[in-house]
Amino acid sequence: MPNTLQTPEPIQEGDLLAAIDLGSNSYHMIIARYLLGQLRVVDRLRETVRMADGLDAKGGLSEQAQQRALACLARFGQRIRDLPDVRVRALATNTVRKLRDPRAFLVAAEAALGHPVEVVSGREEARLIYLGVAHAQPPKPGQRRLVIDIGGGSTEFIIGSSFLPIERESLQAGCIASTRRFFPDGKLSRKRWRDALNTIGAEFQSISSRYRALGWDEAVGSSGTHKAISEICQKMKLSKGAITAQALPQLRDALLQARHIDQIDLPGLSDDRRPIIAGGVLVLEAAFRSLALEKLSVSKAAMREGILYDLLGRHGDNDMRDASVAALCQRYGIDTVQAARVEETVLRLFDQVAGPWQLEADDAQMLRWAARLHEIGLVISHNGYHTHGAYLLEHSDIAGFSRQEQQMLAALVRSHRRNVSRHAFEALPDRLLVTARRLSMLLRLAVLLHRSHEADPINQLELLVDEDSITLQLDPGYLSTRPLLQADLLGEAQASASLGFRFHPGLD
Repeated sequence: MPNTLQTPEPIQEGDLLAAIDLGSNSYHMIIARYLLGQLRVVDRLRETVRMADGLDAKGGLSEQAQQRALACLARFGQRIRDLPDVRVRALATNTVRKLRDPRAFLVAAEAALGHPVEVVSGREEARLIYLGVAHAQPPKPGQRRLVIDIGGGSTEFIIGSSFLPIERESLQAGCIASTRRFFPDGKLSRKRWRDALNTIGAEFQSISSRYRALGWDEAVGSSGTHKAISEICQKMKLSKGAITAQALPQLRDALLQARHIDQIDLPGLSDDRRPIIAGGVLVLEAAFRSLALEKLSVSKAAMREGILYDLLGRHGDNDMRDASVAALCQRYGIDTVQAARVEETVLRLFDQVAGPWQLEADDAQMLRWAARLHEIGLVISHNGYHTHGAYLLEHSDIAGFSRQEQQMLAALVRSHRRNVSRHAFEALPDRLLVTARRLSMLLRLAVLLHRSHEADPINQLELLVDEDSITLQLDPGYLSTRPLLQADLLGEAQASASLGFRFHPGLD
C-alpha cells in the first residue's frame, strides 16, 4: 500500500470545489459541493474581461485589460478565500498562452485570486470542454459527438465518444480575435465578410477532411457565443433553440444590414455581446461550411464544468495524467522494469524527507511520473537523453497536464543526471522552485542507485536532510561490492551543489 503522503487526499462528502476559467473574453467561476457521489453547483460567477482585446501583435497586454482581469480575480478570490488550494483549480487559456511574458501576469493573477493559476494548451482546453459537455449531457452509448467551442481568441473542435475525446484541435479564430482581425475599424460589408469567410475557411481545412471522415452523430456548441447566437435565432423565429444551416445565413444577412459594429441591432443581442458578435457569427459560419453542418444544439456546460470533473478525477481513481503517462511509456518503448525500480526507490526517499521538506501528495505524484519517464529521451539518442526527454515532455500535448505541470516534469527529467543546467528550472513559477530542486535531488539519487539496472533490492536506505544538507546512508556491505556506485556517489557532491545542497554520500 502506498504511503498516505504519496496519494492525493480524496474528496470527502460535503467538500466544496471551485473551478475558474480565465477565458479570452470572460472569466467564469463555478463552485460545487460533493454530495452522494455527485457535484451540485452552489454558485456561479461570470465577468466580461475581454483580455484578448488588450493583446497586441507582440504579446503585450494593455494595462486596462490587465487591471480588468486582476480586479475580477480579486472578487473571485474573496468568494473562495477559505478553500484550500487542492480544492481549487484556475486555468488560463489562449490569451495568456500568447503573452510575451505570461509569468509576470500569472504572478499578479495568483496574488489577486489567492490560489495558483495554471495555463493549459489549446488541446487540453479542448479535452476539458468536451468533459464538461459530456457530463452535462451524457451521450448515448456508442454515440459519437462533435463539440465546438468558440472562445475569444480560439475555437476548439472535439470529436468524442462517451466521456473520452477521440480528436481534439484548437484553431486561432475566436470571436474577439476575428472581429479585430477582419473588422478593425468596425466597418461591415458583404465583401469584407466574404473575404474573411474564405480566409477562416481555408484555415479550418486543416481539420475538416479528418473530422468529416471520422464522422459524428450529433453536433453541440459550447460557450457564450453559441448561446448568444441561439438566442438571436429564437428571437428572429429562425429556429427553436438549435442553430441550423438555414438560420445562420439569415442571421448573417440581418447583421450585415448594419454598416458598423456599433449599429448592429439584433433581437436578443445584449450590449455586452454586441462588440464581438460579428466575429462569433463569422467563425461559426466558417465551421458550418467546412464541416458541412446542418444543425448544432447548444450546451449549457463548458470548460469550467470540465475542470470540476477533472479535479474530481485527480482526487479519485480517474486521473487522466496516469493514463497519459502510461501511453507515453508504451509509445516510446520505455523500460518499465527499470522505471519501476527507480519509482519504488524515489518514493522510499520521499517518505523519509516529506516531513522536514514539507512535501505533499502532489509532489509525490510528480516524482512518480518523472521516474516512469526519466528515460523517455533514449528513443532519440543515448547521448544527452535527459535533454531530449525534457524537450519531449515540455513540448508534447499530454492530456491532463497543464503547461506548468509539464514544465515541472521536464525540469525533473532534464536534471536527473549529469550536471544540472542553470536553465533547467527557469520556466517554473517562483513558488515551485524550492520544491522542484528538492524533487530533482530525490530523483537523481534514485536513478544513481539503479544505474546498473540490478534486480537486487536495496535493503538499507536512509536519507537524512535539513534545509540544504543531505546525508545518504547505505549498507556498507552493499556498497563494498559496487565500486561504480561508490564513484557515482562521490561525484554527486559537485552536481548537488548546483541544486543548492551539500551532499554527504555516507562512504566513511
